Amino acid sequence: MTLASLNLTPAYPEIFLALAAMGILLLDLFISDARRYYTYWLTLLTLAITAALNLQLLASGETQYSFYGTFVGDPVAYLLKIFACGAVAVTLIYARQYAADRGMMKGELYTLAMFSLLGQMILISANSLLVLYLGLELLALSMYALVALRRDDASATEAAMKYFVLGALASGFLLYGMSMIYGATGTLDLSEIAKVAANPTTNEKVLVFGIVFLVAGIAFKVGAVPFHMWVPDVYHGSPTAITLMIAGAPKLAAFAMILRLLAEGLLTQAGDWQLMLGIVAVLSIALGNITAIAQTNLKRMLAYSTIAQMGFMLLGFMSGVVSGNTLSAADAYSASMFYSIVYVFTTLGTFGVILLLARQGFECDTIDDIKGLNKRAPWLAFIMLLLMFSLAGIPPTVGFWAKLSVLQAVVNAGYIGLAIAVVILSLIGAFYYLRVVKAMYFDAPTDAEQVTGRVDAKAVLALNGALVLVLGLFNDSLLNLCLNAVKLTLSS
Repeated sequence: MTLASLNLTPAYPEIFLALAAMGILLLDLFISDARRYYTYWLTLLTLAITAALNLQLLASGETQYSFYGTFVGDPVAYLLKIFACGAVAVTLIYARQYAADRGMMKGELYTLAMFSLLGQMILISANSLLVLYLGLELLALSMYALVALRRDDASATEAAMKYFVLGALASGFLLYGMSMIYGATGTLDLSEIAKVAANPTTNEKVLVFGIVFLVAGIAFKVGAVPFHMWVPDVYHGSPTAITLMIAGAPKLAAFAMILRLLAEGLLTQAGDWQLMLGIVAVLSIALGNITAIAQTNLKRMLAYSTIAQMGFMLLGFMSGVVSGNTLSAADAYSASMFYSIVYVFTTLGTFGVILLLARQGFECDTIDDIKGLNKRAPWLAFIMLLLMFSLAGIPPTVGFWAKLSVLQAVVNAGYIGLAIAVVILSLIGAFYYLRVVKAMYFDAPTDAEQVTGRVDAKAVLALNGALVLVLGLFNDSLLNLCLNAVKLTLSS
């Protein structure tokens, strides 16, 4: 085996990130708590260089394979990695003051964040069941440790235990499903699985049995109904900065995992897994939106919102193949990709506002805590209004176009009744988003403390809020970027 035969080019961003993360981990041993900002800035520099490497590879427009076909670098992979790097960087910027106030400003916060990103990037580029599982576990193990970072906090420790136990269960489902797929096809390579699965002589019963467990494992990982039970407890119990790490960038990796496993590896079995995803999606939208209405805790409300939002993302995947016809697959999958990206940076802004309002000894995790925010910080209230409108799918925010693109895919697939039901459920869900807006603008303040925060966090938050509006007014660029990436990836 030679290095030339490995073709390491598509893996350069991962190699750089891994080496930089280990280097920063060692360097941090010699940095005092008072100078922890060195670790912070080095981490942001690492993320910027990693994103730049992916951007350079994306500009080439080529699909390349590495490690003997088990690792793929294609337009979808590079685009998602760029957004993932940005999401982790923004999370760390928002979390800096919060972490400092709670004794979390440690090297572990930054190195674990980088290793979780490394897991996401490996997962996004996986072209083998083995590599996919490797990336998934690197991501998951880093997240378990991050949730438990405040060891003296009972709620964080409890959340970490729940996350670990249920995450292990989800991994078991996925592994069992993968073993069935391997048993039916005789290969771990997703490209080869696609070829063997299309062969009529393949054992269909074993294949479908494996798909059932794969879909169950995927539903666990994205927090979809009926495997959603961990989401509210983990979101609520985790430190808010870590909640954002779970709610943000990993959703991009989740999209990639579904695309690689189902849309690329098992497209000929779409009739089987699309039905399962459709049921999971509708249940998630219904339960997420209805249950969120009863929540008074912001983090729990956003957890149930996430369940509903992931249901929307799954709708795109269930609309790609119609009666064996794959002509609309690229449009449907790109709608899901667009939705995932929009959801991530809207969620980043939402938790960014919560983190900015939090201070030492005060978490800002209930709706009462943001009452009268417009009187205390009008610009912050307006950003939160835009973000709530986007999550609810109200024009002219980008969230409206994200929902519309998915619904168009559903209608084009012929599921008109389903689209109507989803619209009704979304209208019901708009209530709890608008309740936040009502609390900020029409209720009397319960907290007279002046809103402070770091200048860099405020600047990024302002940009975050502006993007929600600007991309809503000029949404074609991002949507076309996703569509072109998906088309190039599916055709390679």
